[in-house]
Amino acid sequence: MLNAKETMAFIDAHWDSWYVAGLSDFIRVPNLTPMVDPEFTKNGLIEQAMVCVDEYINKLNIKGMSKKIFQPEGMTPLIVYVVEKSEHGTDTQLMFYGHLDKQPWMEGWDEGLAPTEPVIRGDYLYGRGGADDGYAPFSTMLAIKNAQNQGVAHPRCALVLETEEESGSPNLIDLLNIAKSFIGEPDYLFCLDSGALDYNTLWLASSLRGCSTCDMTVSAGKSGYHSGEVGGIVPETFRVVRELLSRLDDPLTGKCMKELETELPAYARPEAERMVALSGSEMCKKYKMHDGVKYCSEDNLVEMYLNNTWRANLAITGAGGLPHFSKAGNVVRASTSVRVSMRLPPNMDAATAAKAI
Repeated sequence: MLNAKETMAFIDAHWDSWYVAGLSDFIRVPNLTPMVDPEFTKNGLIEQAMVCVDEYINKLNIKGMSKKIFQPEGMTPLIVYVVEKSEHGTDTQLMFYGHLDKQPWMEGWDEGLAPTEPVIRGDYLYGRGGADDGYAPFSTMLAIKNAQNQGVAHPRCALVLETEEESGSPNLIDLLNIAKSFIGEPDYLFCLDSGALDYNTLWLASSLRGCSTCDMTVSAGKSGYHSGEVGGIVPETFRVVRELLSRLDDPLTGKCMKELETELPAYARPEAERMVALSGSEMCKKYKMHDGVKYCSEDNLVEMYLNNTWRANLAITGAGGLPHFSKAGNVVRASTSVRVSMRLPPNMDAATAAKAI
């Protein structure tokens, strides 16, 4: 049995010098996910991230640890660390999952903050990849080292780190099958890539939604034409995009197409009611909004929870063919493109959803 006071002392001793330092160095590596980085396999950035994590893990001197990297030709690397069970450890096998690729930087960082320069303000560390999902290897390995430091028996543990999660993990299943003999057959899998209602409780994710993403382009004229000349003659492609998107979700309510609806499991609504009782309006009010903006379904928090966990939601995550308004002229543009990202119910088959979309 782990001693709580010894555990806190161990974490405190490693917090600034190892945990925060390692996570900060990880943030400094400007690696992205392959979907948005055409040079992913050539620029060596994901390798830098892998080396950064590896160096900090090795500083812990964990007993019984080994590592293998699986990267068949044409695939992104999968890194697997295995810590063999201790002398009196049970035959239970654990697997911990995380990923090392990062979302693109995007705009909107507050003054003094940046994606690849770690900054601590108050209780928070800011920088891309710190929460999603750089903490996974640091937390896992520090926990294992803490058990060894106290002489507490632990089972065999496998830490599996992929490098394309933010791109939809297209190769993950194949890579897991290739690495299966090294990973073993886990009795429990801890997916360290989920949200939590607050920082005061250890939360368990009871459902995970999938995502179907596609790019849509509407083209009309072979080039852009002056709007004073062709308005009413050449179709406005943005109007057509609006009309097509309204097939996916209702522009007034946000409710998505019927083909993406699934039956709620019996436990979903009672769970929603318990969660609302626990959180109240903090469920939504932790997300800051401009004055006058309402949250979706803010008058019915149970429905808000179900919409957030069990129902499809549409987001337009990118656009093309639209110049910045500072450079926009009176032109009927030739085309408009949007990236459509549809969050899916946990029990919705992704292939079925993609076909419907």
